[in-house]
Amino acid sequence: MTTPNTLRRILALDAPTLAVDFFLFALKAMLVFIGSWAVIGTVALHVAGEGLTAAAWSDVVVGGLAQGFMYGLIALGYSMVYGVLGFINFAHGEVFMTGSMTGFFVADALAGLWETAFPLAFGIVILSSVAASTAVAVIIERIAYRPLRGAPRLIPLITSIGMSFFVQYAVRGLVGDSFRTYPVLPEGLRDRVSFLGLEIEGIRLLVIVVALASMAGLWMFVNRSRTGRAIRAVSEDKEIASLMGIDVNRVVVTTFAVGGAMAGIAGVLWAMLFRNVYFLTGFLPGIKAFTAAVLGGIGNLLGAMLGGVTLGLIEASGPTLIGGLRWELPISMGIAVSALSLFGVVWGLRIVRNATPGRLGGGLGYVFFGAIGVVLGLVVLPGTTVTIPGASQLKDMIAFLVLIGVLMIRPIGLLGERLAVEERV
Repeated sequence: MTTPNTLRRILALDAPTLAVDFFLFALKAMLVFIGSWAVIGTVALHVAGEGLTAAAWSDVVVGGLAQGFMYGLIALGYSMVYGVLGFINFAHGEVFMTGSMTGFFVADALAGLWETAFPLAFGIVILSSVAASTAVAVIIERIAYRPLRGAPRLIPLITSIGMSFFVQYAVRGLVGDSFRTYPVLPEGLRDRVSFLGLEIEGIRLLVIVVALASMAGLWMFVNRSRTGRAIRAVSEDKEIASLMGIDVNRVVVTTFAVGGAMAGIAGVLWAMLFRNVYFLTGFLPGIKAFTAAVLGGIGNLLGAMLGGVTLGLIEASGPTLIGGLRWELPISMGIAVSALSLFGVVWGLRIVRNATPGRLGGGLGYVFFGAIGVVLGLVVLPGTTVTIPGASQLKDMIAFLVLIGVLMIRPIGLLGERLAVEERV
């Protein structure tokens, strides 16, 4: 145990870190409390017969999986490029957009086959979209990024943002700024089909199957092929890989091409699911896919897939979970909150007494917010209910808030980061 003078000295030396830790602890405590209330409230409302039915929940989960797999496909491009070059390619969302836009023109030209021979038409559309998005990704690498290979990291990052805007408005200049609508899906994809005891819309099942097949193919390519081993070697250490005879430039081009191909597949699936595409289609999905890559662990391919699925499920179920805040907190829940808060006060006092540098902010947070929690649990929370209007319009905000919460608890993502030697601390 330290003396009061030692404690004051540590506090004075670590004041900025202390303030940041205290703020982060407050934000973390708020997110955990609201998230717990939302989940428990949703379950309680469901048990009381006031929530969604089992069939409705299955639709939410399947919709979240379908959307999450598309995020995962796009996120693979972010993770692969970061693993090899160490920067975020913010133009990757526009690679996805060019794939979906190319798919529209090919699908529109094959409108007759779309109904009568859908598998053939779908295959042609996928191949066309993959070819276009791969070409755009490779051209971006060759023109914008290769000349900046040895530049400070901030320069290619800013360049990628500029390339994002350039591709957006180049497509707008070529095809206009109006929405383009994919042909109506065949009746079989619009109907529900029985799968594993669930009634699933055909198009959602197709999206999940194609995305899973694409991810499995990419995993086999990266882990079993000679080119895949070269990509992994370059992502580990470019200089050593070059000394071993690996053509780094060719590997980088291949990485961009493979990421572009995954984005092209995702572009067609996205357009078939939501029908409409236009020159800004890639912006928000691209940002969310980047979020998924960070959520799973940047540079980690399995993490990108898991992060995409997680983000899709959170986005789909978030508005329903927010509705769980309508559940009126019982007295027993208030007592439980007070008991946990009291334990937090005791734990925080122990941390403060030990005066461990780097943990003082968290310790003071336990004490301060624990004391508040004791009072709230006994006086304010019992009988409290919260209704948030328009919760269905907040799904984007919910997804990013959950990302913030996960990164506060585990900054390296769900499965951990995969960084090159020079990126590691």
